Amino acid sequence: MQPPASLWWSQLTSPVTPRRSLDTHIDVDVCIVGGGYTGLWTARELKRREPNLRIAVLEKSVCGFGASGRNGGWVSALFPVSDEQISRDYGSELLSHQRSVLQQSVQNLGNSLASDAIDAEYRRGGTLTFARSELQVSRLQSAVQSAHESGVGISDLMWLEKDQARERGHLHGSLGATYTPHCARVHPAKLVRGLSDVCEALGVQIFENSAVTRIVPRMRTHQPEVITPQGSIHAEFVVRATEGFTSTLAGERRTVAPIYSLMIASEPQSEEFWSEVGFSKYETFADDRHLIIYGQRTDDNRIAFGGRGSPYHFGSTIEERFDSNHKVFSELEKTLRELFPTLRGEITHQWGGPLGMPRDLMPSVTIDYESGIATAGGYTGDGVTLSYVAGNALADLLTKPTVTTEFTRLPFVQHHSKKWEIEPFRWLGVNAGLALAKRADHVEHRKGFASKASSLLERLLR
Repeated sequence: MQPPASLWWSQLTSPVTPRRSLDTHIDVDVCIVGGGYTGLWTARELKRREPNLRIAVLEKSVCGFGASGRNGGWVSALFPVSDEQISRDYGSELLSHQRSVLQQSVQNLGNSLASDAIDAEYRRGGTLTFARSELQVSRLQSAVQSAHESGVGISDLMWLEKDQARERGHLHGSLGATYTPHCARVHPAKLVRGLSDVCEALGVQIFENSAVTRIVPRMRTHQPEVITPQGSIHAEFVVRATEGFTSTLAGERRTVAPIYSLMIASEPQSEEFWSEVGFSKYETFADDRHLIIYGQRTDDNRIAFGGRGSPYHFGSTIEERFDSNHKVFSELEKTLRELFPTLRGEITHQWGGPLGMPRDLMPSVTIDYESGIATAGGYTGDGVTLSYVAGNALADLLTKPTVTTEFTRLPFVQHHSKKWEIEPFRWLGVNAGLALAKRADHVEHRKGFASKASSLLERLLR
């Protein structure tokens, strides 16, 4: 497989030469399936805790081929499940703990990159979420008030009136925005490729172009085994870190739904353009529509902009042709030019790929000490920071199994999401959610009031 044709991969300064494939049998302490953020952070953190551990990473293409090399580059404290649900299911104390860990991890991830000399263009400017209608103003202001009532500090999330927001950044039609400092933007491919080099320098064996066909759990005296077409690995523990590609493994088709998110990138914009629209601190940005959009200002003054809208494909199917959807690309460009009417030049890059969405939207980090199988994933698009947190949690679970740490007491550690429905119900449900989000945005834009589709969407996602 070739690396995805994204802006991020095109800007790597060194050619991506695949590492050697696994072509024999080896024995290690930990075998990690998946060479993306989760697998590589896990390998790094294991080596930091126990340098003598024998660790192997297996990647079916090249490290960063999946979502880790294609995402929007938001190192955020966002979590796919609402604070209200976490508080209801786990209590306010664990909600507060999770919020603190995620916020701290935004900075700690940047510190880790600095200590490893990985230049991933980390810029911590925070996030602006704009309101572009009175309905969005009301919704965002209500969200800020609710967050403060649940313990979020005023400095952690604030409402900015129109003129205040414009001091940081401006989207056409903006009536104000929320701002949180707990987000940075990065260059995704530079991060993942740099992290793979660091892991290799620490002594981690990385095998690329090594597709895993089967993971066999521990049985009696036989260690867990990972099998590829040309080789195999026995390990004390196997970590499955395959995120959106999990459905390609035997028996995992209903574990997560592979949802496609697509991106475009503009030509570099002039200093006059950026003087007009702001984002001088490289704030990431979105607005409060139901069909998610996200953007960042790159180091070379482009806008990298993405969003949902591609359909879910029957049977959790993943194919390279799904990375491109001309209708969605066209809608993204239309939206980008609507948000920035003075944007100049052509769209230079278009790309996409799958992310992993669990049935209950809850990410998970799990380990079964009896079978020797550990897993992490299900980030639903919030994986840049969550993969770092998951890697730390897995490293603690594997090296300190009897000790509770700040990472292992997170609500989503040892959480098991229920399976997705069988087809065709999975296809109907996921694409119904997509249609409801589009309908809700259409009604709000045309008529200025909330659509019944938005409440139906909330019910569907519960």
